[in-house]
Amino acid sequence: MIVETFAVGALGCNCTILGDPASGEAIVIDGGDDVAEIARRLATHGLRPRYLVHTHAHPDHIAAVGPLRERVGGAALLHPGDLPLYRQMPEYARWLGMGDVQTVTLDGDLADGDALSAGALTLRALHTPGHTPGSTSFALDDGVSTTLFTGDTLFRGAVGRWDLGGTSLADIVHSIREKLLVFDDAARVVPGHGASTTIGIERRSNPFLAT
Repeated sequence: MIVETFAVGALGCNCTILGDPASGEAIVIDGGDDVAEIARRLATHGLRPRYLVHTHAHPDHIAAVGPLRERVGGAALLHPGDLPLYRQMPEYARWLGMGDVQTVTLDGDLADGDALSAGALTLRALHTPGHTPGSTSFALDDGVSTTLFTGDTLFRGAVGRWDLGGTSLADIVHSIREKLLVFDDAARVVPGHGASTTIGIERRSNPFLAT
């Protein structure tokens, strides 16, 4: 199994390529910018995306979905709770200085518990609202360990903002407790920005989860 995480765009969004070398199928998580670099890395591994999935609809995580899909293929998926935010993305992207970004028609919805397969790998969707109404984390189990891709829901020593879309700190903490802290301490956490951590580290030391 190929698991490759790298920062894209001016805001350093963590994009991840998950690939099954035997089948050549892949899933791209949060391909929000730097289409050429994502395409290059896919080609290096001999992979073609089956899915382009997004943790939420802020432009640094999804703005490139149209050009990326056109270049490398794959079905673009987003939780429907974030569709209103996605429709506002061009305005938000201009505010962030990302230039002229256009929305495209997505290929389908993500729902809590969805299992997305690419070759032998399976990625499970976990609806974790709080940063945005449709925020979704993903769990990858390779038979030995679990890796969680938490978008802007859970960071190393922090949680995501909750003031950008009609949610609350209580919402985000509830999602983390109910959907992420159920994994064992060894589970690796790859957030939407910054360094990785583990569920054990966050359970013990994240100040937002102390109460």
